[in-house]
Amino acid sequence: MAGELRTYELVYILRPDLDEEQRRGEIARVEQLIQNLSGQVEETDEWGSRILAYEIDKFREGYYVLVNFTLPPERVRELEGRFKLEDEILRHQVVRRNGSSEG
Repeated sequence: MAGELRTYELVYILRPDLDEEQRRGEIARVEQLIQNLSGQVEETDEWGSRILAYEIDKFREGYYVLVNFTLPPERVRELEGRFKLEDEILRHQVVRRNGSSEG
């Protein structure tokens, strides 16, 4: 199964005190990280600033970003490990997307 790519969805929350240039740089860095891990970014959707359900690192709001991407499954843990080192990212969650839609 080497070389198999799976589709994932990533939602992460950036610190609200980043200016526009810092925010764009952080979003570009996340996309580059996915590409460096043999993945491909399909779409990035900035949801903007939102009030958090609870305070995180003394912040009451955060800047939400959604990324749809493909990545080899063995690289997901490495991707998540890198997010834990980023001070600008308050929270993140990676979820595998299914190819079929059942309703």
